[in-house]
Amino acid sequence: MPGDAHARVHTRRRAGARLGLALALVCAAVLVTVLPRHGLQDGGTCTARTVRSWGADSGLDSEFARYGDDPARTDDWTGGDGTHSVRLPDGRVLWLFSDTYLGRVHGPPNPFGEPYAWRDVSTPLVRNSGVVMSPSGSLVGTLPAPLFPDPGPGRWRWPVAARVEPRSPGSTQQVVRVLLWNRATGPYPWIYGVPTATEVATLSLPGLRVESVVRVLDQQRVPDPSRRVLFGTSMVPEGGWTYVFGGDDGRAAGRPAAGAYVARVPDGRLDRPSDWRYWDGSAWTSRPGTRAVLGDGRHTGVGSAFTVVRDEGTYVLFTMAAGTRGLTTLTSYWACAPNGPWHGPAPGLVAPLPGGEVAAYNPQAHPELGGGGGLVLSYDVNWLTAAGASAQEALSRNVALYRPRFVTLRLSRGREPAAARRASGVWRSPRRP
Repeated sequence: MPGDAHARVHTRRRAGARLGLALALVCAAVLVTVLPRHGLQDGGTCTARTVRSWGADSGLDSEFARYGDDPARTDDWTGGDGTHSVRLPDGRVLWLFSDTYLGRVHGPPNPFGEPYAWRDVSTPLVRNSGVVMSPSGSLVGTLPAPLFPDPGPGRWRWPVAARVEPRSPGSTQQVVRVLLWNRATGPYPWIYGVPTATEVATLSLPGLRVESVVRVLDQQRVPDPSRRVLFGTSMVPEGGWTYVFGGDDGRAAGRPAAGAYVARVPDGRLDRPSDWRYWDGSAWTSRPGTRAVLGDGRHTGVGSAFTVVRDEGTYVLFTMAAGTRGLTTLTSYWACAPNGPWHGPAPGLVAPLPGGEVAAYNPQAHPELGGGGGLVLSYDVNWLTAAGASAQEALSRNVALYRPRFVTLRLSRGREPAAARRASGVWRSPRRP
């Protein structure tokens, strides 16, 4: 999508593969806005949250590299973005990805004389996939891909947040609900697709078979595509509700910032459109005309690819930083309620990245993986520029450029210790080789 960072991205990558970088550009601008006061959730203790410490999670990084590079696999996941996860009742973790490369990885070295594992440029790319991790933390298989079929010619589905919930209210049978973004091809500036609808897929347990896909919010009648809201970038269950966060594509239309939105749904009813309630600025309403909880469309806002977690009584939002650091630096905000007001930003975290012109984007929390008080956060990595090479070639000659990276964060209450940040206000980590 257009923006300051987009001017630096010059690729001829085929349309399917280019979609990965869209999330980076959607989530590049985040500032804070102050809305009317709203109460705490269930009387929880709400205080400011900042990142006390963090470090690369080499275990998860290595596991995805091991699985993606396995030369014995001919039709499994080798790379993707849009990384989301959900813990299943039997202890497995289902990982969901948007644009995904399947096939075999070769090397190293590669045909270009570089010390990188590589894939053939004709490697298949599908719009979405699901990868299963065992309870012990080993990736064990890719579900038949694409997991969620295209709804029609020129249309596709990107899976976003997911959760396990009762099949229906009060039911003892559980299913997996997966939020889907439905998008369609469109003219410039919609080179990454026009947002059309939010859907909810139901997957069986334990087999993870797609049982149904229900459209919960159709946005096609909103005449300005940049004002259409897609929900599901993050979900937070709390007090019998699932709070579902989403965003618009305002930056595609050249607005300095997009907006962040929130809806809520009773437990067990994510697939029932009539039970969704949207925050309109003063109340929860069944009318889909929503109001942003972050963003005024001019100077403040957040794109659609952010993540929210609840730490005791505090909601913490992670996103890419605004401005020129938007493709390298993550930042955070906090609030006492999902509908705000949101406070921040905190000093940024410079994401560990491979060498070269690459971007970090789409931060996503994985609270089901954390231990000992740590919070696992992933971010996606994509190629920006390379002299004499198309994006398709760049992602093929170094397969590590299109896989998630992981860090483990530790949060603290109150302000961040001054000794933990540099004079620039950015915590840095060495770049990876």
